[in-house]
Amino acid sequence: MDKLIYTAMTGASHVLQQQASVSENLANTNTPGFRATLNTFRAVPLVGEGLPTRAFVVDSTAGFDFTPAAFQPTGRALDVAINGPGWIAVQAADGREAYTRNGSFQISSNGVLQTRSGLNVMGESGPITIPQGTQLTFAKDGTISTVPEGNQATSVVVVGRLKLVNPPSAQLERGGDGMFRLKDGSVAPADAKTEVVPGTLEGSNVNTVEMMVNMISLARKFDMQMKMLTTADNDAKQASSIMSIAG
Repeated sequence: MDKLIYTAMTGASHVLQQQASVSENLANTNTPGFRATLNTFRAVPLVGEGLPTRAFVVDSTAGFDFTPAAFQPTGRALDVAINGPGWIAVQAADGREAYTRNGSFQISSNGVLQTRSGLNVMGESGPITIPQGTQLTFAKDGTISTVPEGNQATSVVVVGRLKLVNPPSAQLERGGDGMFRLKDGSVAPADAKTEVVPGTLEGSNVNTVEMMVNMISLARKFDMQMKMLTTADNDAKQASSIMSIAG
């Protein structure tokens, strides 16, 4: 009876973990550049007595869905989208370099180009500073040019270039802050072939309908595991009652 309880408990626990991943995907349906988490279940054979067909089922993160999402033109000068594979380098809260496809930027009070969450956007030589009183434009290679407000285009000044990288997807992992990093902790080199589309944002690649179906399926699986726990508990009580009568 104890074996049934632990098997059902393990199943319920891992169903909850998958529900958390699906909930995260749904919560980021409207987050620009978000990449959905892929989850699967895998069987783990039990150690000890019992038939070889008995196994635990555990949650296994298969990776992330790197399928490109649709572009959404915004007409905003501080918005860019990655055209094809690639990432934008930013300075995470821990000081390390991290990567995102969310190209919705802002300029801080100190003139530093940042993400909407306040992370510094990395250029090829560090954070990028935008002079006050200027309008900026992005070239497709990530080069940032500024023009003083009210002046002619002949006074264009290049202030930096976005650090665009394109490491293999298999080498990337997502942290708790939603940013991707290389698994070995190293820094990806700049990739000259990665391009951006100015005035555009890439949407999230989360399939809302699919996630809702997954959530319903996981809820049913959780209910099934809980019914197994209830059955095991009732059987244990009945066995104890019979043993007490027999004794």
